[in-house]
Amino acid sequence: MVATLPVDTSLRPQTDEAIAPEKVVAGAPATGFVAVHDDETTGFYSGVWASSVGAWRIAYEESELCVILEGRVRLANDDGSSAEYGPGAAFVIPRGFTGVWETIEPCRKIYAIAT
Repeated sequence: MVATLPVDTSLRPQTDEAIAPEKVVAGAPATGFVAVHDDETTGFYSGVWASSVGAWRIAYEESELCVILEGRVRLANDDGSSAEYGPGAAFVIPRGFTGVWETIEPCRKIYAIAT
């Protein structure tokens, strides 16, 4: 049986959670999210996430599918590669990724995380 849990793409999370100062690379970024589905038993989480402008270090212990709804972001891998994403772009950040997340324009995304 399939449970239908639609992600409301109109959700607008409050961006009131400041990034830890030791992770900030540029600006004063803040994030927020609205969870749609959290299942600790299977380690699967999804919802809508938002961020203000800024850049910070990330180190992924999970895998995440991101679908950008609005705004512009850049991911810079510690290996020197980088990619930029805008509305409609979908990408996966794999477990073990380390680098910098930069929000170039305030963004919102759908996220799906597997731990």
